[in-house]
Amino acid sequence: MDERLEKAVEFSNYMVTLDNQKRILKEQYYESLIYYFNKGQFTISQELISFLQSLNSMNQTEAILIDDNELPIHIEDLKLFIIEVTHKFFAAGNKYLNEYNKLAESRSVKGLINL
Repeated sequence: MDERLEKAVEFSNYMVTLDNQKRILKEQYYESLIYYFNKGQFTISQELISFLQSLNSMNQTEAILIDDNELPIHIEDLKLFIIEVTHKFFAAGNKYLNEYNKLAESRSVKGLINL
């Protein structure tokens, strides 16, 4: 096989593998943002955190939130809920960044797969 063709195929395989690994990382990130609390499911987002902080700044100690399944969930200790949600949000982001940086440093298909 021509050397240029071989390099093109190798690069193509690398790009396909890199895209797949990025997609998997993103899916894992979004899955790690799901938070179960009091029989409810919440997808953590910046908007949710901002809303919770707004409630907290109005001295609310508890709240009724609508979860991902559109069910009303009573949050009895709003401050604790905010702490847990925020911690989970930043932990997920940090893990995503670390894993993404490992992908970016890998320069071969074998290196991408071994991550």
